[in-house]
Amino acid sequence: MAAPRLFRVIVPVSDIESAVAFYGRVLGATGTRVSSGRHYFDCGGTILACYDALADGDPTPTGPSPGHVYFSVDDLEAAHERAGAAGCRELSSIEVQPWGERSFYALDPFGNPICLVDSRTLFTGDRPYEPRAPSSASGS
Repeated sequence: MAAPRLFRVIVPVSDIESAVAFYGRVLGATGTRVSSGRHYFDCGGTILACYDALADGDPTPTGPSPGHVYFSVDDLEAAHERAGAAGCRELSSIEVQPWGERSFYALDPFGNPICLVDSRTLFTGDRPYEPRAPSSASGS
């Protein structure tokens, strides 16, 4: 039996146009409008769906997601600069995590937590965990 494949993650937003501008800038992609309140960004086979409930005709808005959405990027420094310029509510510095990934954390303008990770340091559980002390990497 084949393993399930994650194909879509929904990020609730309160203003679809602002969400398109923010995620378009952070991800460096234009995405596709699929309805009045949904805009999809293809993230390597998994769709990031920005979803504005009111703009899509639903009667009540949705709040931010409680958990982080993680993105893998080839140029973490450039992604950090784009995230800062795009208007993150919060933006951490780039750090090396105890499990070995270089990453930074942020809150998008709608309160959704996101994390961008250097693709060369992804930890996917395919090797044994080796504890190491947290350290800071030079970041913007």
